[in-house]
Amino acid sequence: MESEGLFTCQGKVYEDGKSSLSPRLELILLAAIFMLMIPHTAAYDPLDPNGNITIKWDVMSWTADGYVAAVTMSNFQMYRQIMTPGWTLGWDWAKKEVIWSMVGAQTTEQGDCSKFKGNVPHCCKKDPIVVDFLPGVPYNQQFSNCCKGGILASWGQDPAASVSAFQVSVGLAGTSNKTVKLPKNFTLLGPGPGYTCGPAKIVPSTVYLTADRRRKTQALMTWNVTCTYSQFLVSKNPSCCVSFSTFYNNSITPCPSCACGCHNKNCIASDSKLLHKAGINTPRKDNVPLLQCTHHMCPIRVHWHVKLNYKDYWRVKIAITNFNYKLNYTQWTLVAQHPNLNSITQVFSFDYKPLIAYESINDTGMFYGMKFYNDLLMEAGPQGNVQSEVLLQKDKNTFTFRQGWAFPRKVYFNGDECMLPPPDKYPFLPSSAQVNLVALSTVVTSMAILILLIQKSP
Repeated sequence: MESEGLFTCQGKVYEDGKSSLSPRLELILLAAIFMLMIPHTAAYDPLDPNGNITIKWDVMSWTADGYVAAVTMSNFQMYRQIMTPGWTLGWDWAKKEVIWSMVGAQTTEQGDCSKFKGNVPHCCKKDPIVVDFLPGVPYNQQFSNCCKGGILASWGQDPAASVSAFQVSVGLAGTSNKTVKLPKNFTLLGPGPGYTCGPAKIVPSTVYLTADRRRKTQALMTWNVTCTYSQFLVSKNPSCCVSFSTFYNNSITPCPSCACGCHNKNCIASDSKLLHKAGINTPRKDNVPLLQCTHHMCPIRVHWHVKLNYKDYWRVKIAITNFNYKLNYTQWTLVAQHPNLNSITQVFSFDYKPLIAYESINDTGMFYGMKFYNDLLMEAGPQGNVQSEVLLQKDKNTFTFRQGWAFPRKVYFNGDECMLPPPDKYPFLPSSAQVNLVALSTVVTSMAILILLIQKSP
């Protein structure tokens, strides 16, 4: 029997080139293959599933040729902030709108306003780019929650500082709810890439309370824009790494080599004479880092050291080191995921807040600096590190030093996930060690006390 052009599958014979799958199943398989071919840029964060930046436009009044709107940017991300040089917001006008004036922010370019005579608009560009004012601008140019240089704290760390706002007067636009066309193609830099913004959506008008809190007013019209963050849009490589050590093993597990990429990285040795050059720590406009030369080439290293073991508790030391000579980190955040974080007893030099993304799981927490003490992580050098110790209560049903249980499952610095060492490189519990290290230390202590008592006895 000829077998050319035939193949067998589960006892059945099919003619080569003909599919035995139904058209619906073929479609599903093709869709699955297509999804696998697309680079993973999803903005969903399992540790902060509701985190986003929401930009709300409230139309407060109509004008002869447009409207006046209050624009509020709220950072609802629990542990990801926007650092200096701050946020940059852009959009495209739906028609031929112009910006007559702004309070609390400004556009980076005016554009071509040559067709206007007399009263010249603040910006005539089809695609305006807006930035926040720096602190200290004249009072008549300020707006509530403005003028922070574009810096937004994370919602989990400082809700009051996680909001920024400005006022914009728009002309050549609609003058009613039916004739206004919503801006489109919103972009947000915070300060670099990473955010993807959805379309503007009309929502119920915002309600305001008067100063005496006895009367409610509301915006004439409100629309929201939601922007979500994806680390993959920023860089293919991580921006931080993690190293481990323990009291029961003399070896240190370093960050993986080239954890943050080793290609086209400018670096400088820690003992280089260039470090004494004036302006070496001055940030560049494009925020390109100048790193200390290391095997991992990461701007940030997080070190997790299992320090002590008690009968009912155990102690961890956490150290964060900055290897970037051109950037310090204000209001930094560190997020760790570990099953014993549900029983933290004390954090000594950091502030701490549990992050309960799911009601039944409490294994994730955020560490951040104490205000005016160590909330500023200085640039690389002798002062470029912060550290704290954490005391945790043991759960006797789950606690162990075996198989790397004492180390975190995930670590994030400033909202970006750090690269952990491979599990087979974790410091291991020596085979000669007893399962219960506390019992061994108790026996040794008891023997020492017994010897002292024998020596003192007549």
